[in-house]
Amino acid sequence: MTTNRVVTATINGVETPLLVDTRMSLLEALRDAAGLTGTKEGCLTGDCGACTVILDGRPVDSCLVMAAEVEGAAITTVEGLARNGALHPVQQAFLDHAALQCGVCTPGFLVSAKALLDKNPAPTEEQIRYWLAGNLCRCTGYEKILSAVQDAARSLKTTR
Repeated sequence: MTTNRVVTATINGVETPLLVDTRMSLLEALRDAAGLTGTKEGCLTGDCGACTVILDGRPVDSCLVMAAEVEGAAITTVEGLARNGALHPVQQAFLDHAALQCGVCTPGFLVSAKALLDKNPAPTEEQIRYWLAGNLCRCTGYEKILSAVQDAARSLKTTR
């Protein structure tokens, strides 16, 4: 038996009511109920990081969070990184460093990197590697991703 309910969360700065099945994950709610398909489905076990979003300031695997639990929460997805038509510095750095290929893991890396830089605007290489350890990529290799995050940190430092 399914039970539907309305959950209201602030998604990418906009208060958004979502009609969700109580068995639905946040990943499913974002993709199916909110139409935000940038968050990708990878493993559905919280191992790959493709579905990472920022939930109340913390990066989480949205496949492991029940949609019914996000009432009143603030959620940032990859769609919420760009502002006023301008890419977030992390997004621009990923493009500049060719730190993406197939795109399945990229949204999770972008959101995780943003969460890191929000918390620590000048991370060391070791801190970046540790922070992104929950995100897996099969295509591009991690050096370009690491370089992109370091470049984004430098870019953000000059704009703060």
